[in-house]
Amino acid sequence: MSINSIEPATLIQAISEKLRDYPEIKPPEGSMLWKTAFFKEFAPHDHESFWYIRAASLLRKVWKFGPVGVNKLRKEYGGKNRRGSKPAHSGKGAGKIIRVALQQLEQANLIKTTEKKGRQVSSEGQSLLERTAHKIIREKT
Repeated sequence: MSINSIEPATLIQAISEKLRDYPEIKPPEGSMLWKTAFFKEFAPHDHESFWYIRAASLLRKVWKFGPVGVNKLRKEYGGKNRRGSKPAHSGKGAGKIIRVALQQLEQANLIKTTEKKGRQVSSEGQSLLERTAHKIIREKT
């Protein structure tokens, strides 16, 4: 029974609800206009819940892949850049959304910066992930 044994969407949704209790994590001013990638046409519709869901998703990805940097996470949140009649290419996700959310998670002591390798989950972040995972498992049984 671990974090891996839970559906990622279920875990991310539960963690996003817990992140609302942290005063450090909140959508930045003007971020409702930010697109999630350069090839997207519009910003997310439900911006406030999007911010907490993205922060929870980042926390899970940093736990899974960490230590990890912003560039690798941009590749993770990227997608298909459709270029009309030309062949599609892959495009990276928006770096500012990822960077600001990681900085907020760092201020909340859920992740920490390592020397030259990027960010990894702190003991407090690991505890939050595990407690949430165990709670979800107990509710299912």
